[in-house]
Amino acid sequence: MTTLQPSTAAPAPALRVAVITGSTRVGRIGPTVTNWYTDILRARPDMDLDLIDLATTDLPAVMDFTVPDPRVTAFDERIEQADAFVVVTGEYNRSIPAALKNAIDLVPAAWRAKPAAAVSYGGISGGLRAAEHLSLILGELHAHTIRNTVSFHNIRECFDDNGRPFDTACEAAAKGQLDQLAWWATALRDARTTNPYQA
Repeated sequence: MTTLQPSTAAPAPALRVAVITGSTRVGRIGPTVTNWYTDILRARPDMDLDLIDLATTDLPAVMDFTVPDPRVTAFDERIEQADAFVVVTGEYNRSIPAALKNAIDLVPAAWRAKPAAAVSYGGISGGLRAAEHLSLILGELHAHTIRNTVSFHNIRECFDDNGRPFDTACEAAAKGQLDQLAWWATALRDARTTNPYQA
């Protein structure tokens, strides 16, 4: 009779997830959405959070790839170290905020072969047109956007004074999205380790 021995393999390291607040407008509600979402993420033992607020990163609006910029270098390192991304974005004129597009374009190689999820908000559309546009942009950079989104329609009516959504179903949606993100992040991290991605 064979006795099975307990596995001595070390547990996989936690996934490093960068949560990016994409709006930089004065009076924005993006941080409220981000804070709610990251509370859920922090409860997961399989994920470590890197919180990136584009309003405080001071990224340049003029691109000059011939001269290293320490602000871009620091941002690039954080994106490069991430295993996955969650982008919290409002919808501006049927797309994402200009500051978010600029940030993505500044470090085009850092997103490759990594999964990204969108948490969108807006008026009647719930920011879904921004989430769809984000998927196209990141896909062009060889990132993988997961299907499940979390969206808030008529955003100014969605949160109470304590920053909690009135609709309790939002939490289940966020947890389901993070489950998908974890699956893809683990699979793609393993793939990058054994066979580096060629763009």
